[in-house]
Amino acid sequence: MSVELIYIESKEEMEKGNGGRLIMKHEALRLYEYHVWANEKVFERLQEVPEGVSEQEVPSVFPTITQTLAHMLKTDYVWLLAMKGESYEEVGQKVGVLLQELKGKNVHELRKLFAESAQQFRDFFGQISMDDTSPYTHPALGTVHARYADIVQHIANHGTYHRGNISAMLRQMGHAGASSDYIFYLFETSAVEQ
Repeated sequence: MSVELIYIESKEEMEKGNGGRLIMKHEALRLYEYHVWANEKVFERLQEVPEGVSEQEVPSVFPTITQTLAHMLKTDYVWLLAMKGESYEEVGQKVGVLLQELKGKNVHELRKLFAESAQQFRDFFGQISMDDTSPYTHPALGTVHARYADIVQHIANHGTYHRGNISAMLRQMGHAGASSDYIFYLFETSAVEQ
């Protein structure tokens, strides 16, 4: 998957789409696209390993790769809802429904859900400014006011952590992990830009 990046200054230009190219106006958007690209690299790698590897239990943060992927998707969903202004309670209810829907999903089904989630984020990003702030309330931690860009940073960092878990799990089972370092994304996207 290749992404062409063009930096712009206004939300109006972003909505035009400029011939179908993905247009960015903020570094946080580039970081989010890296997150999507890196997840896709993991899915590409998982297509190359024998069937059943994603369900094989190993000692790790989550017992299986599919459970790790489901956690990643759930967490992305939590933050999308939170950025949209949903309350902690509303998020909890919707995540409960999502968790039921994710039960038993295989890697191919999860891949489709990741793609749908990425589009939901992009649609939302087209309606906001990354430098605007929003309150995020947690019953035990209190309230923090954070820029949307900071939440995107968190989402990407969280994804990087768990992509590393998946690579470690694959290695434990005798398979190479996915190459999803940010520098590889920069090389791939800079080649497209030229």
